[in-house]
Amino acid sequence: MPRAKKTWGEKMKAKPPHHVILEKDFAGIPKGAKLLISCPVEIAAELKTITPGSTMSIQALRRKLAAKNNCDATCPVSTSIFLRIVTEHAWEEYSRTGSTRDVAPFWRVVESSSPMAKKLSFDPAWIDLQRELES
Repeated sequence: MPRAKKTWGEKMKAKPPHHVILEKDFAGIPKGAKLLISCPVEIAAELKTITPGSTMSIQALRRKLAAKNNCDATCPVSTSIFLRIVTEHAWEEYSRTGSTRDVAPFWRVVESSSPMAKKLSFDPAWIDLQRELES
């Protein structure tokens, strides 16, 4: 019998952040670098530190997470996956409550025109609306 599909909330409960030392070059990050593998909870918490009305690139978010964890870089692949989990979970919570007050403000990092936004379960125009409401 197939397992039930995990909810975005369940996916938020991934392994805690950890790091690896790269044995070969990866995604522009050199061999020997200390690479952070973050987690959805850490990314959600970091999004909440971005000042309302401000935006940050995913690359800047990755650099900030790496610095906070004393690493050389943050994995671009897992960061994108975890940011999508955070985004969909925030949308679920918003849909349930009708409020953005307690959700991770993913719209400060995810752009409505990004490839990730095209995969979301909701209209990416909502991201632009949140950015406009905060400006």
